[in-house]
Formats: sequence, C-alpha cells, structure tokens
Amino acid sequence: MQRVIDPTTGHLLREVPYADAGQVEAALAASHACFRDWRRASFAERGEVLRAVAQRMRDDVEQLAPLMTEEMGKPIREARGEVEKAAWAADHYAEHAEAYLEPLSLASDATHSYVQHLPIGTVLGVLPWNAPFWLAFRFAAPALMAGNTCLMKHDAHVPSSAAAIGALFEQVGAPAGLFQDLPMDHAAVADVIRDDRVRAVSFTGSDRGGAAVAALAAAEIKPAVLELGGSDPCIVLADADLEAAADVITLSRIINAGQSCIAAKRIIVEDAVYDELSALLEERLAALTVGDPREESTDVGPIAREDLRDNLHRQVQETVAAGARCRLGGELPDGGGFFYPVTLLTEVTQAMTAAREETFGPVMALLRAGDAEAAIAMANDTRYGLAASVWGETARAEAIAARLDTGQVAVNGIVKTDPRLPSGGVKRSGYGRELGPHGIHAFVNAQQVWVGPKQGG
Repeated sequence: MQRVIDPTTGHLLREVPYADAGQVEAALAASHACFRDWRRASFAERGEVLRAVAQRMRDDVEQLAPLMTEEMGKPIREARGEVEKAAWAADHYAEHAEAYLEPLSLASDATHSYVQHLPIGTVLGVLPWNAPFWLAFRFAAPALMAGNTCLMKHDAHVPSSAAAIGALFEQVGAPAGLFQDLPMDHAAVADVIRDDRVRAVSFTGSDRGGAAVAALAAAEIKPAVLELGGSDPCIVLADADLEAAADVITLSRIINAGQSCIAAKRIIVEDAVYDELSALLEERLAALTVGDPREESTDVGPIAREDLRDNLHRQVQETVAAGARCRLGGELPDGGGFFYPVTLLTEVTQAMTAAREETFGPVMALLRAGDAEAAIAMANDTRYGLAASVWGETARAEAIAARLDTGQVAVNGIVKTDPRLPSGGVKRSGYGRELGPHGIHAFVNAQQVWVGPKQGG
C-alpha cells in the first residue's frame, strides 16, 4: 500500500494500493502489443501524440501542479514551471527526433553502408519523487519518439502525480499501451525488469538503488541509463563576479527546497574572496521565505519526508560537531510538517559529512580553497560526478571545466537540465545520457546495413 503523507502538515492524505499481479501482466501485454504498431508509426504520427500531450499539460497546469505541491511539497510556482518544462520536453522531441535519428552513412567496401536507428521495445522508467512530471518526460519523450513504448514505475509517495501523467495519454487518445503508469512494489519491479517484454531500463534515484537496478538489468543483458544524484561542486574563483555568483548559487541551492540532484551543494571558494562571498550568500539565504508551498510567496517548502529531514539534520549536526560554523539555520523547527530552515555552513572541509555525502535539502556548505588548483582537487574529491559549475574569467573557467570529473559543467551560470542538451553523470552518479540527441540514442538499435552491388532489374 502506498501511504501518501502531506509534508506540509505531516498528516496522512490517502492510501493507494499497488497494482496486483494481474494488472502488471495486463500492462506488460498492452505495452508489448502496442509496440508492434507504434514502431511502424511515422515520426509525424508519433509527434502528433507528443504534441497533444504537451498541450494538454499546458491547458491543465492549474490542476496538475498542485498534485506535486500536495504530495511532495514543491512550491506552487516551481510546480507550474515543472509542468511547463515537461511539456517543452515533449514538444522538443516531437520536433527534433527525426533529425536526431537520421541514418548515418559510413564509407566501406559496400555500394552503400549506413547505420539506421530502430526502436527496441518497451522501456521501463523507475523514477523518484522530487520532480514527478519532468523526470517522467525526460525519460519518456525521447523513448516514445524513437518508436518504443513506456512503462513508468513512479515513487510510492507521488501516486496522484503518477496517475495524472499516465492519464494524459489516455485523454489525448494515444494508442492503448503506449505509456502506462504502473504502481509497483520493489519485488514487482524486479520481476518486470526480468520480463522478456521489457527491453531497457531508465532509473533515476540513489546510487544504492541504481546499483540494484543495474545488476538486474545486466543479469538480463538489457541496457540501462542511470542518473544517481551527486554532491555537485561550485567553484568560485577570485576573479568571479561575486554578486552574480551569489544570486545564482542561492537559487541553485534552494530550488525544490534543495532536493535537486544538480543543485550546487559544495561551494568551493578561493581564499581571497571567501569572506566576501560568504557574507553575500548569508544575506540572500536569510531573505528567503520558508513556508506553505501552496502560497505564492513561498520560496522554500518542506522536505518531502520525515526520514529525509532527519537524515539532513544528522548531516548538519555532524558537520558542525566536526568544526564547521553554522551561520544560519541548522535547528529543527517547531510545528507540524517536515520543514527545515535554510542553513549556511562555513569553514567546511572535505572530511566533514556535508562534503562527503549528498545533502538533499536547503543546506549550503562553503569550503575554502587556497587557489584554483586546490579548488579543482577538492571538486573532484568525491564519489559522485553529476554536474559542476565554475565562476570566474570565462576562458580560465572553461579550461577548468575540462579538468572536472562531471557529466556537465556550467560556466558563470546555473546547472540545469535542458531538452536540447545531454545530461548525465560519471562515477557513482551513473552512466548513460538523457536529453539532447544523446538521450534519444540511449534506447535504439544502431543497426549497421551493408549494401552490395545492385541486382535485378
């Protein structure tokens, strides 16, 4: 049973049953049957469905956005933005999929040799709670436009959001079985990954969960894409525009109450500007409004679950006990719900918990680096490698980007996901890429075709 707790109040909202064995089998059968026809649909026909879903999301944003606000505490302004971004992903692939999958001619001893990109079947998406709509379409839009069908196993804490995503396809008259929400417990997920009708897996979540999914997929010889979070470094050099950096770093750290895989988590600052940037960040963080995510004025809502808040507080306490200075926040508030104050920790070192572990909440950790070389070494001193940012003179910052062990780097800007650009990590942040042209190539058969001399009339 899926128990949905309102993180704003801590009260039980509803209990939703998991799909039973019969429902799982029906979904697998429908997805497999749909693939036989969908793979032959033209790009124009596929795009028509994706564009209709995108428009439906835009039309219904005021009904869809509050589902995230209720189930996982996303501030309503951000929730609306997420629905719009999901629609953008659907539109983007509807427009660009054909070009992304254009056959590639290669020279050989053939009369003509080329690679064509063919769909592979049903793709299972196993998704977390922190961006229900965006993550669904990040995995599904490219997979569907490539000619695959999709099953979505969403997090148990966002069943209404998941059901609404699945219903969008029914509402626009998409082929039966094309995209289905399939609420399953962990045991059922393993069985579905093993099922021959599922041909690939896309997983977003913890490195521990990703390791389990990857092992299952590998045992069945099925491709997988894993996005497993990170402890993203943000390097601020002495020649950076500190006012601009402080604005963007603050925004990056507090989006979705800091519950974002690509948020700036370790702010690594050259010693010459450390004190000045610390003051600028403290000023901006102190001005943020923590409160009911249903209110338009709220900047930071609650943590999604009580256990997640408890773990975040442990990380803060251990870091302070190890010698860091807590300049803002750091105390559990009174009252209901799972709120956590915006927190600023300074004089953090690489040995401390807030630097060694991923902090999933509105907690900013500032580390001091003697120079740029030290900053690069600190940035790479982590098990993770999802994203990073560098602030400073542009040419110098770009040169540093090439030395960072991460899947993407923002220079003098915010790290973000964009349908036009590939996203993914290295090390324990996962493998494979989503979005951009790389994302649609993740789940296709790159089939080589060799054509000999012409025969016949």
